[in-house]
Amino acid sequence: MTTEIHGLSVGIARIDNQFFMTLTAKGKLTHEDYQLITPMLNHAIEGIEQPKINLFVDATELRGWELHAAWDDFNLGMTHGKSFEKIAIYGNKKWQEWAAKIGSWFIGGEAKFFEDKDVALQWLHDTD
Repeated sequence: MTTEIHGLSVGIARIDNQFFMTLTAKGKLTHEDYQLITPMLNHAIEGIEQPKINLFVDATELRGWELHAAWDDFNLGMTHGKSFEKIAIYGNKKWQEWAAKIGSWFIGGEAKFFEDKDVALQWLHDTD
């Protein structure tokens, strides 16, 4: 029997004195993954007055979503999309680039796909 790791992890990172949120997605995401992570994200974001969050998403080990999880992801974006100023999606698959483009329609700021982690982090750090 093979054990497959899947899910989402959330953290806070820093470039110089600028803080940003990190999200790492692994495997094929399930509805249960979102049931666990959504309250944590809600709590983290609601504690910020007028949030303008920069988010780094590491999708290099993401294989996709179950159907219900895709709906959960959409709902999460609709709930908090206006809170994000920049979302850098670091991945390695063409469908992830398309997902980033579609996801950018539902946020208040910008979302971009990157195949280079350093370039993604630099873009998040740039203030102009």
